[in-house]
Amino acid sequence: MSKAGAKATTRHRILIVDDEESMRLLLAKIIASALKAEVTLAGTSEQALRLAGNYAYDAILLDLLMPGIGGYAVLKEIRRASPNVATPVIIVSVLSDRITQDRCMAAGATAYLVKPVQRSALIATVKTQMASRGKPKTEDQ
Repeated sequence: MSKAGAKATTRHRILIVDDEESMRLLLAKIIASALKAEVTLAGTSEQALRLAGNYAYDAILLDLLMPGIGGYAVLKEIRRASPNVATPVIIVSVLSDRITQDRCMAAGATAYLVKPVQRSALIATVKTQMASRGKPKTEDQ
């Protein structure tokens, strides 16, 4: 097949990072069906860093409360050195306090969603973040 026919077949690639399998699968189902995206799943922070270090995604959904290396450390590492330095990183966490949200945004997150996430909010946020991909938030921290 030639690249000329690729206009309608280009799919977004999204990395979903969550240690809870049920949450990974739920998010993947929503994203894959609503956005027709190709989804990659990571159940550990180490797996997430390996994947994010080897491939540039169109968006990353990241849980904060991960065993071992926490999600915040994963976020900082992605922003420090990976092909995803400018990729939208959307935090999806049960933590709802303003201090945690502000800390994540200062570290380079582009959006923050609190679990349980509404399907419509998830889809709208991912679409918005991918549309603004060329304009990364801040990377000063």
